Formats: sequence, C-alpha cells, structure tokens
Amino acid sequence: MTTTATAQASAGRKAPTEHLGHVIFITAAAAMGGFLFGYDSAVINGAVEAIRDKYEIGSAALAQVIAVALIGCAVGAATAGRLADRIGRIRVMQIAAVLFTVSAVGSALPFSLWDLAMWRVLGGIGIGMASVIGPAYIAEVAPPAYRGRLASFQQAAIVIGIAISQLVNWGILNLADGDQRGEIAGIEAWQWMLGVMVVPAALYGLLSFAIPESPRFLISAGRSDKAKEVLAEVEGAGSDLDARVAEIEQAMRSEHKSTFRDLMGGRGGLLPIVWIGIGLSVFQQLVGINVAFYYSSTLWQSVGVDPSGSFFYSFTTSIINIVGTIIAMIFVDKVGRKPLALIGSVGMAVSLGLLAWAFSADLVDGKLPHTQGVLALIAAHAFVLFFALSWGVVVWVLLGEMFPNRIRAAALGVAASAQWIANWAITASFPNLSEWNLSGTYVMYTVFAALSIPFILKWVPETKGKALEEMG
Repeated sequence: MTTTATAQASAGRKAPTEHLGHVIFITAAAAMGGFLFGYDSAVINGAVEAIRDKYEIGSAALAQVIAVALIGCAVGAATAGRLADRIGRIRVMQIAAVLFTVSAVGSALPFSLWDLAMWRVLGGIGIGMASVIGPAYIAEVAPPAYRGRLASFQQAAIVIGIAISQLVNWGILNLADGDQRGEIAGIEAWQWMLGVMVVPAALYGLLSFAIPESPRFLISAGRSDKAKEVLAEVEGAGSDLDARVAEIEQAMRSEHKSTFRDLMGGRGGLLPIVWIGIGLSVFQQLVGINVAFYYSSTLWQSVGVDPSGSFFYSFTTSIINIVGTIIAMIFVDKVGRKPLALIGSVGMAVSLGLLAWAFSADLVDGKLPHTQGVLALIAAHAFVLFFALSWGVVVWVLLGEMFPNRIRAAALGVAASAQWIANWAITASFPNLSEWNLSGTYVMYTVFAALSIPFILKWVPETKGKALEEMG
C-alpha cells in the first residue's frame, strides 16, 4: 500500500464511539498545556502597575520585565521537539509543568526585579514547550476520524486560559479592595495573581501521569507492543493493530527531515512561500493584539478607568476572544482561509482606527470624554473579536497547510520564530510608545492592519480543500 493510500485508509476509519470519551480525556489533559500557555501569557496583565510602583521603575525597564518571558518562549519552542523525540512527549509535558510551577512560586515571592525577570523566563520556557508539545501529542494520539476537531482543543484551551487568568486577577483585586498592592494574608494582591498559577500547573503535572505516551514515540523507541496497547485504547482493539504500527513505521521512514538549507532559494535568500509564512506571523503580531492581553489594565487606567473597572474590561475582552475563536473554528473550513483573514483585517483596521481617534482626545479630570470613552471600549472589544475570528486561528491553519511537505517542519520553525520576535518587539515597545503618544501608537497598529489586506490578496494562497500533498 502506498503512503497516500495508507493515509486515505486512515482518514476513512471511524474510531469506536465507546473509546471517544477516553480520547477526549487524553486530549483535554494534553491541552492543559495550552491552558497554561494562555494563563501564564496573560496573567502578568494584572501585575504591571504594581510592579512599576513596587520597584519604582520606568517604562523601559518595565517593558523588559514583561517581554523577557518571550525569550524563554523562543528557547522552549526551539528545544521541545528534539527533547520530545529523545525522552518522550509525556516527559516534556512534565518538565513544562515543573517550570510553570517553579515560575509561579518564584514570581509570587521575588527578592528583586531581576529575580522576578528570571522566574518569568522560566515560565516562558514552559510556554514555549507547551506551544509545541500539546499539538504534536494530540495529533499523534487522536484517531484520524476525529483529529481535526480534537486538535482544536489546544487553541480553545489557550483562549480559556487567558480568560480565566483575567477573571482570577479581577477576583483577587476585589478581595484587596481594588488595590493591586493591597495585602491579602500578608502578601500583596499582584503576588497572589502570579502565584495562583501553581494550581493549574500542578494539575497539568498530575494529569500527565494519567495519559499514555504517544504511539509514534513508542514505535521510534522500539516499544511496538506498548504502542499497540495505546492504539487499542484510542482506536479500539477491533482495529488491525499490526497494520496501524506498520503504517506509522512507513510514514516515519518516508519523512524528510527538513533543514534550514531546504528553505534557501529565490529572492531575498529564502523561498517565496517561506517569506509569506514569515509575513503572516509578523502581521499577526504587529497589529498589537498582545497589548490587549499584556497591558489592557494599564491602558484603561491610563485614560481614567479605575483599577477594578480596568480589570473587568480585561476579563470581558478575553470572553470576546473565546467567542471569536469559536466563530473561526466553525467557519474556517466553510468560508475559507483568505476570506476569513480579509474580514478580520478590515475589521481590525476600522477598530484600531477608531481607538486611535478616541485616544487622541484630551483627558478631562484624568478621563477620556464620555463619547470617546464609550467608543474606545466598543472598538477595543471589536478589535479582539475580529482578530480572534480571523488571524488568531487562520494564521496557524495556513502555516500548518501551505508549505510543501519537504520543507514544512523547517519553514514552520522559521515562521514561529518570526512570530515570537515580533511579539517581543510589540510587547517591549508599548510602554514607551504609549507614553510618547498613545493615539500615535494605535495609528501605527492601524497601518499594519491595513497593510495586511493587500498582503493577503496578492501573496497568501488559499489552502481550503487541498490535500497537503498538493502544496508545491
């Protein structure tokens, strides 16, 4: 049987429904890494102003403390794949869980600013590992008939993690009577915000002991009998386990290990399709989406919203993020990748333009005028909605589909690296830019959103309905 025929046979098999509940449990457990990814990324939002006040630092130093976690993210993402091939997917999950736990405790009880930065880097490494190992494990364990739907658990877990972090921050702030530095049981509120992550981190670690190792890793390690046991758990003992093991072995033998050299060619050194992937990754960040998740409390307080209100708006924004993600998951295969991305780009450009106009108003008694204040709140939520229903999901779908098989792994690595770098640039620059001119900063984000429209129209390929083998 050829590789293509084998793949088609796999895709056509239906997993026994009595095993589906167990498969969903396994997938949800692995997706806890995605939850922690979202939680750890966004929880710092509640502590920004308290950190600035406690350590008496300016915007430049504050930006580095917030953004330094992204360096850890890049390290974790770069090392997770190779480490997983050596010691297994489950062991990497357990390492990530330890890093999340240690980071939470250290961040909650720092001795100094740079000590806090070090704990943030460790948490970032955990984020990077979770961003790689979760989707890889789910793809390898999920039955072919349900793989697409189960793979969406990771993205759903990320946006839920963001929302829960903002809800917890808001709850802790209210317990501290609206003071980010108010004490609860002798510890300041912002420290509780960062420390609460111990709970989901410990749960992630415990769940990793309750799920099986990936059949693919077990086969690569010469443990085919154990791989058959796992396949029987997720696909049913009635399937031909010997054939499934042979199918996985054949796929592994036929895989091409792409390297950076494979990406070379064309203008600018890299293949055109690789530049398109980099462009997608960079545009996704340059519209300023992570400002909404890392700095929204600070942003609203800077235009006169009280701390409790600013934390509440951070939470409602994260709920909108979940709604938009669900919309994208429903329509990405129906509408197509390019149309959804275009809808998002137009919506983001308009929303960001309205935000830029609202923030250009002079403050009255430290607050935006009523009209501009209401418009800013509506536009900020609209911006997150349009991002979530388009670029938040579509970019990852496109990056997973549009590269030819022979360069997919290496090209994905380059595109993901570009995304972390752009994320760092936006995160590190926002405090200084907002102090210089908040409206001007949002004009810049608006321009990037507008530029993404011709970029999509001219260069981004539509991958809807195409087999991966068709990507030439």
